[in-house]
Amino acid sequence: MRKGKILIVDDNEEILLALKLFLGEQFEVVTEKNPNLIPSLLKQNSFDLFIIDMNFSTGKSTGNEGIFWMREILKMDKEAIIIFITAYGDIELSVRAIKEGATDFIQKPWVDEKLLATVLSAYKLRSSRMEIQKLKAKQAHISQSVADEQPLFFGESTAMKTVWETIRKVAITDANILILGENGTGKELIAREIHKISNRSKELFVKVDLASLSESLFESELFGHKKGSFTDAKEDRTGRIEVASEGTLFLDEIGNISLNQQSKLLSVIQNKQVTRIGDNRNIPIDIRLITATNKPLYEMAKNSEFREDLLYRINTIQIEIPPLRIRTEDIPPLLDLFMKKYSEKYKMPSLNYNKKHIQNLQKYSWPGNIREFEHLIEKAIILNDLEAFNVNESALSMQLSGSNDSLNLENNEKQLILKAINKAKGNYSSAADVLGISRKTLYNKLKKYGL
Repeated sequence: MRKGKILIVDDNEEILLALKLFLGEQFEVVTEKNPNLIPSLLKQNSFDLFIIDMNFSTGKSTGNEGIFWMREILKMDKEAIIIFITAYGDIELSVRAIKEGATDFIQKPWVDEKLLATVLSAYKLRSSRMEIQKLKAKQAHISQSVADEQPLFFGESTAMKTVWETIRKVAITDANILILGENGTGKELIAREIHKISNRSKELFVKVDLASLSESLFESELFGHKKGSFTDAKEDRTGRIEVASEGTLFLDEIGNISLNQQSKLLSVIQNKQVTRIGDNRNIPIDIRLITATNKPLYEMAKNSEFREDLLYRINTIQIEIPPLRIRTEDIPPLLDLFMKKYSEKYKMPSLNYNKKHIQNLQKYSWPGNIREFEHLIEKAIILNDLEAFNVNESALSMQLSGSNDSLNLENNEKQLILKAINKAKGNYSSAADVLGISRKTLYNKLKKYGL
């Protein structure tokens, strides 16, 4: 167990020294005479316990000064554990302090055994509160993971059977894995399957879409932050990396982060510890790291766009997911899978397709891969229309040519986005560049139009 950190504030230097010597073997102890420095000390450090004198001004015994500083501490850390220490054995004062938020109360001169028992008990309470915070954060991620869960389909193609064999071999290890593949090929599903059959399967699978994080949100989302560390930090937040500890962390679109972000991420991976924004305490982590991208990381590393040291940290094992156009033998079973899924979802009958429909689907290049294929089947089920299966390159070109006379802004924007994605062969970063917008904006528009 790590050493807890205690801040002791008292205007008597002898008491500060005595407490530091007595508690110093079991805790990291910081002492301070001036209570006015408490806010600055809290901004620079994270404390597990506070031991505070109730009266700092000579001749005063009301306890108002101590209670004032307790309120200030609780404003900055609502989970703070505060023990008051005073020379005045006023029962009413101690009851008032505890009602106001104090954890316990010790009278000077103290009995060493009682003081130590009180401090140890308070530290256990702090540890329990921190564990509850962590569990709440984990529960939120569990709920989201359950909502995102999808059945995994490997298919009958030789290419996907090879992928499956690799997954079975590496899943039982803790090796870092890099998954490469075009957009829509199912990289996240592969990552979830690795976690599902790994030794960490009973722990959390935490996904972070790095492409959706702005520069300002990157650290807060991954590393967490302390309340008050920046303008919008209204409460403590546990970062995704900390939440994933003992489980699997999946960083999607890792090729999209800046060199500065790469450096910070590398430091966490190397040191196996994370520090929240506004906190100087290093938190140990134990994660299985899986990353994914559709970008050419090796080429980017040669062009100094991606750190080589980070690249070699994340790709102990590399898995490449083939695009749908080169494993067309998987289209028939995929068709059955999605027909069943959306027939049940919308309570509508399956469609009676024939061999010609299958051939049309197999001739098409599927720039959006399985994601595009799934959307097409969903649309066909909703409309109860087999014509949706008659997809081909020329039909797509006509659809994306903008040859209709519609002046509807949303319809035209949707077609323009589809055209850009097709031109970029499913690469969302390239499509965003073609459109002159950020990748995050493109993602938002894809969600808006259900693409």
